[in-house]
Amino acid sequence: MVQLIVGKRGKGKTKQLLDKANTVVKEANGSVDFLDKSAQHMYELNNKIRLINVNEFPVETEDAFIGFISGIISQDHDLEYMFLDSFLKLSGLEGKDISNCIRRLEELGDKYKITFVLSVSMDSDDLPESTKKDVAIAL
Repeated sequence: MVQLIVGKRGKGKTKQLLDKANTVVKEANGSVDFLDKSAQHMYELNNKIRLINVNEFPVETEDAFIGFISGIISQDHDLEYMFLDSFLKLSGLEGKDISNCIRRLEELGDKYKITFVLSVSMDSDDLPESTKKDVAIAL
């Protein structure tokens, strides 16, 4: 499953994402990962949440991003939630069509029973039609 938190830059998507991660970790049976472009939010996350700074790795394209996500999944069979802040930057898809990447994440989520929650710096009206069904919060 993929859930999107969408809105223009500065609207509070990261706060929503952090709150959601800290809430689900209390009820999750499996592990929870939070992917970000820095370690800036380390102290705002529950200590049971694994923070991964994606910028420490050579992830520059959609394929590299999906490979990176697949690698994380392969190393943690208990992974239940994956939160991705600044999704467009992490995936190398700023200014590009995100629909294929979202579809690929949905396939991974279905196969491995993982919920992906993404913050996307985009107005909900600008999202590709195929991804509008995944919007959980529009700011």
